[in-house]
Amino acid sequence: MNAADTAATATAREGDVSSELIRAIVNLVGTGPVPLGAYTAAEIFSVGVLIEFLEHEPSQEAISEAVRSLAARDLITTNPGDEYIEVRGDLGIAVAFQQRSRLVVDARLTGTEPDTPWRFLHMPQPEKVTLEVRIDALGIHFYSLRTTEDALERLLERLPDGDRGPGDADLDAALAASAKTALVTVSRWRDSGDREKTDVVLAREGEHLHVFLRDPDNPDRFKAQGIDHDALRRLLERLVAQPTSS
Repeated sequence: MNAADTAATATAREGDVSSELIRAIVNLVGTGPVPLGAYTAAEIFSVGVLIEFLEHEPSQEAISEAVRSLAARDLITTNPGDEYIEVRGDLGIAVAFQQRSRLVVDARLTGTEPDTPWRFLHMPQPEKVTLEVRIDALGIHFYSLRTTEDALERLLERLPDGDRGPGDADLDAALAASAKTALVTVSRWRDSGDREKTDVVLAREGEHLHVFLRDPDNPDRFKAQGIDHDALRRLLERLVAQPTSS
């Protein structure tokens, strides 16, 4: 089922969505993942989302072409004299869920296959659903809504794994010896607008998994945690935990 068949449109100027829309989407995700389409970086930029998470700002020419493409597909529209755009359909749903997010998990991987995503963005919601964005080497953003449990499981499957690494491992040496690494940054926005970030560096060396966090006594230094893949799961679950919807 297409999510646009279930939900109303969302506008790029409003960061909240109706409770009816939220309930409809949550119920739909409960039946299985809801794909919301694939979009170029320029298309994403043109509707004002994920701007701070884009690798590069698209050129003006690319943005203009993206606007024409979205308009031709009836995914965006404007009213005469109105400076805001209305984002419709599946893209509108993606925009609405992103705008209400206060938590973003940004995972960047090395050692991936050329035809598989190398970057994942997760935006967990209080209703225990997550907006997942997979980004491939061409910069195509694949949007979907999933249960938060399913989204986290999918992310863990793509991260480096292995047995417990030594607690005295050196970050630079581990990265140099690892064919598969990842940087997972969890950003949380407070009501004041302040952004808090936690960085987790992962490296697979042989059969061992190295997990590094910033040293509380020296934030410029990463310290080995000496934990395995199961403990990594618990760490990520703690980092993305948030109050549930009432």
